[in-house]
Parts: sequence; structure tokens; C-alpha cells
Amino acid sequence: MDFIGSDNGSPEEDCPAVWRDPITGDFHFRGRLTDPALASRFGMDVSTSTDEIDVWLPARMAGVIREALDGYDAGRRGPGTPSFEFLLEHTQRSAVHLEMRDWYDEQPEFLEWKRTGNADYGWSRWKKLLAPHVERGVKFRRLRIVAEPLSDYIRWEHAISYGNVDAGEELRWLPRSRAFDLVLPGADLWMFDQRRVRFGIQKGDGARGTYEFSSDPRVVRQIVASYEMAWERAIPHAEFGAS
Repeated sequence: MDFIGSDNGSPEEDCPAVWRDPITGDFHFRGRLTDPALASRFGMDVSTSTDEIDVWLPARMAGVIREALDGYDAGRRGPGTPSFEFLLEHTQRSAVHLEMRDWYDEQPEFLEWKRTGNADYGWSRWKKLLAPHVERGVKFRRLRIVAEPLSDYIRWEHAISYGNVDAGEELRWLPRSRAFDLVLPGADLWMFDQRRVRFGIQKGDGARGTYEFSSDPRVVRQIVASYEMAWERAIPHAEFGAS
């Protein structure tokens, strides 16, 4: 499948986009579902099968569609899964992180802390990554929902969280005893500008797994609501003890 192009007018979405099959010449489009009223209107012109959906492509993509028709570089590929750096570069206002596990993969620094109590951690890369975005006004918030008593891993995270704060993050902690009646997502996540969500699907032992993305307004609205309710109940880092 040859990638023709995506909508440059919405780089934070990487969508809509157009592909063409170099063998059959078929076109493939990715875009948002049209609203129900338009879908109903389209039904007045042609019937819709159960395996069909309606998508919307903005007028500014006429050039991309024309390129698919008139000629393009065969074998072209798109940028692939967006990196965290790319997501931050296209964030204008806010980036929020939600962590809900009590154990993640055991980093060497964690094992060192268990042996010696040494809470040194290499935060320089994280601080360097966030610094230009904090400077231009992006607000970073991190929320950790944790069981009590805290697991060793979470106690270590608490011990090294000075780095999150120094990097410009606002950090809060929410004990599960205060979150039992909240409807929460099924995975940790980052949400950018309340428009795009990157879910982190961890493995059973806490190791990093895969990422799933959504900019579906129905999904994002739920994430915004659940995050804000949890944030209101959470305890600021300076007031949360790790004993």
C-alpha cells in the first residue's frame, strides 16, 4: 500500500489520510466518521451496507487526493507511530499522565534503592525534553493512583519524584480507597490538549508493551471527565507521605 499523504492542517491528529493500492489502483481513506445527520442525508442518495462507513476529508486535502489520482512516488511510506517527542511538539496547552499500576518493570535504579536506599536517578534527559514545552506554556500534570500500603516500587517512585517536580510537572497521588467509585480507563495513558490519548498497554509483569491511540471525541470526553474527577480528589505530592 502506498501512502499518499495526510492532512497538514491537523498535524496533531496525523489524520485524515489517503493511501492507494499500487496493484489494484484502489483508494483508501482514513478520517473521522461524519455526524449522524450527514450519514442520514447520504442515505437519501445511496444505501449503506453494514460493512461500510462514511468518512470526512477536509477541502484542504484536495491536493492530496489529486496526487493520488494523477501520480505519486511509488512505495511512499508515512511517518509511522508518532514518538513521544512528536506528540509534545504538537501540544499547545496541556499534557497529562495517568499511572494506575502498583508495579512496573524493575529498573536498575529501583534495585539499587532497595539495597541501599539511594534515591539518585538520572533525570537530565526528562528535564531537557520537557523544558522547552514548559517554557512555552504547556502545563504538565501527573496523577498516580496507588494501593495502600504502598508497594516497594511505588515507594521508590515517590522517593525519586523530586525529578518530576523539578522538570515542571504538577504531581498528585490518589489512594485507591478514594478512587473506588470512579470510572477509570483500563490502561495508563498520556493525553495531549484534551484531544489525543496515547494508552500504554503494559505486560503482566509491568514491562512496557504496546501503545494504542485515540482521538475519538467520545473516548476523549470520558478520559477528560474521569481524570479531572480523580485529580480533584488526589493529594499534592508535597503533602503525600510514602510510609
